[in-house]
Amino acid sequence: MMAAREILADFPAGGPRGSWPAEEKAAELTAKGQPATVRMDLDSDRFVVVRAES
Repeated sequence: MMAAREILADFPAGGPRGSWPAEEKAAELTAKGQPATVRMDLDSDRFVVVRAES
C-alpha cells in the first residue's frame, strides 16, 4: 500500500512499448516549477505522478 501523497496524475501500467506518459508528465510539471516524480501503485497497476519529496 502506498503512503498517502497527493496524486497529480495517473496512467495505466500497460501503455504502448516506448511510451512513458507518466515520466513525461512528471518532467512537464517539474519544468513548470512543481517538482514531481513517478511511483508505481501495485494495487491498482497504475503509474502515479506525485509531488517530489523535498
